[in-house]
Amino acid sequence: MTSAASFRPHGRVADRAAVLAIACSALAALAALPACGDSEETVPDEILPSSEYAARCVNPRKGVDPTTNQAFRDVSGSALDEKLWLRSWIDDLYLWYSEVPKSDPTKFTTPLLYFNALRTSAKTPSGKDKDQFHFAIDTADWISQSQGGTEAGYGLQWALLASVPPRSLRIAYVNPGSPAATAGLERGATVISIDGVAVLDGNPAPLNAGLFPDNIGEQHTFVVRDRGASTTHSVVLTSATVNLVPVQGVHTLPAPNDHVGYMLFTDHIATAEKGLFDAITTLRTAGITDLILDLRYNTGGYLEIASQLAYEIAGPTRTTGKTFEQLTFNDKHTTDPQSGKPIPPDPFVNITDGFSLDRGMPLPYLGLSRVFVLTSESTCSASESVMNSLSGIDVEIIQIGETTCGKPYGFLPADNCGTTYFAIQFKGVNNKGFGDYADGFVPGKLLHGCNNVPDDFDHALGDPAEGRVATALSYLANGACPVAAAPRERPVRPVIPKPAWRQNRILRR
Repeated sequence: MTSAASFRPHGRVADRAAVLAIACSALAALAALPACGDSEETVPDEILPSSEYAARCVNPRKGVDPTTNQAFRDVSGSALDEKLWLRSWIDDLYLWYSEVPKSDPTKFTTPLLYFNALRTSAKTPSGKDKDQFHFAIDTADWISQSQGGTEAGYGLQWALLASVPPRSLRIAYVNPGSPAATAGLERGATVISIDGVAVLDGNPAPLNAGLFPDNIGEQHTFVVRDRGASTTHSVVLTSATVNLVPVQGVHTLPAPNDHVGYMLFTDHIATAEKGLFDAITTLRTAGITDLILDLRYNTGGYLEIASQLAYEIAGPTRTTGKTFEQLTFNDKHTTDPQSGKPIPPDPFVNITDGFSLDRGMPLPYLGLSRVFVLTSESTCSASESVMNSLSGIDVEIIQIGETTCGKPYGFLPADNCGTTYFAIQFKGVNNKGFGDYADGFVPGKLLHGCNNVPDDFDHALGDPAEGRVATALSYLANGACPVAAAPRERPVRPVIPKPAWRQNRILRR
């Protein structure tokens, strides 16, 4: 296991580390220390290509690989074989391979610990880590979650407004049809206690156990205060396999803004292809002339889904012959590292790609010349690609909210021995050659818009009175941000804990 802040199978360790102030520093320190694994094995003087070590596993898998429908290639091997595969793979494909320290793989007890050390320690101009995105996940979980759109839980998204006492925890949104929805929970509800432990100042261990159940069928009791209510009530939630609903709340706003469409888009996962297709069809039929695209909780996913959405917003006139994104790999790969062919610019995708609809269907489109995008520090990766690509073809982006996460990089996921590894392998630029946003898109700076607009949990998402929607409508009416009183302190920026697999920019080949 890596440190508590970076990886655990099922992708929930990052959640718990971010949520309620776990005392994990000791664990992290222990995880960072080299240990005495592989003490009887010797690292070769020359590390061979990764293919020479691939599928040599401590625990070889049996049966059929669901991604290829062929028998697993795994054979019996050692932990050192798995680590040498990682070292060779990183040396070949990692975008910043020359900045990776030459750590001795035998000094790390597991391949995952070694993998966590195989990344750059460089900083961005603002001082944050250049590579914040290194992670791994159990391959079976990766397949079921990214392609099937399922995960274990209650079907809601937590929003942590304060992680240390006095803590504050609210619900950001709820997936339709989930246990949380069946229990009547909605956005804005405040969690008072979990299994009798106060969120405000209680022991974090039982709180996190309730927030992020490890198993299907766990029951936990939550005392909540609904949005706008003055009293509390108890809700018993049972964890289940939840179908994520990545596109929600699609509607036109009431008059006088009935020409404005709204949709919440939370994840660039396979099922989003159909969700976006249906949403754009609905909004096109309604005849909208402006769109509020809510990406405040969208941390990324498949790049092809981002390309489809950008096309569906802009339409064929603006996108034909234009570049959605030009990818570049490290200096060892001037051609595509998988096919060996030249790397052409990725166009705007105008047909379905077989994610959740039959391949080859023409996509609906709105043909807009501008779009209002609601953002936060959780807006990341493929979501930023939507914004950057549209800006590159002169679709005006009016950004409302907060600075995005800053991730012009992405992955080609690689499975070895039942673990899928994600290491930054490419960066991308738009049709104008721009991709320098490692410190994020700042509203009103790189793009037009209004900065420091707080997330308004006292209103439903898509409500014209919700803070960011209201700001977008004011800008639409007046061509400028509304004048607001100077804040007395920095606005609260909630932490939106999601599994690592939902926080990326992933290329499917």
